[in-house]
Amino acid sequence: MKNFIKGLSLVLALSTVGLMNAQHKNHKNVRVTPETSTDFIPAIRLVNNPDGSCSFEKGKIPTLKHMNTTTFWMSNKTEEWEKNAHPAPRRQYVITIKGNIRFKVTDGSTFMIKPGTVLLAEDLKGSGHSWDMVKSKEWERLYIPIAENADDFFIPDAP
Repeated sequence: MKNFIKGLSLVLALSTVGLMNAQHKNHKNVRVTPETSTDFIPAIRLVNNPDGSCSFEKGKIPTLKHMNTTTFWMSNKTEEWEKNAHPAPRRQYVITIKGNIRFKVTDGSTFMIKPGTVLLAEDLKGSGHSWDMVKSKEWERLYIPIAENADDFFIPDAP
């Protein structure tokens, strides 16, 4: 329940930012000043390589950044095709509320997503990624699409 509340709080904050940005566009006298922070949330980004394969990079996303999002949805259902290799349907943040998920990319490398780590799905072409639940029977998650051409705020870890 604690993880659900944390995830829902993150989504509500992101949705509020989208609403504030929309209001800013409609009302020229409204000033939205993004907060800056030295705090970060761990993240893993799925990306396409020039040859169309999928790989991942570890990094972080700064907190208190106004992100260009307008909608989100939740899911706890999983269909079998979702576990097979597939590209992401759109650029999006995937916030895990409950579950431990092992992702696999084209070269066979794997990584784990647990509550507290943001998955940034940007592998929009090629065979994409696959995943499976580890010591979990259910994956509760939030999908937050990133607006077209918007910054994802991902900062890769130093090599």
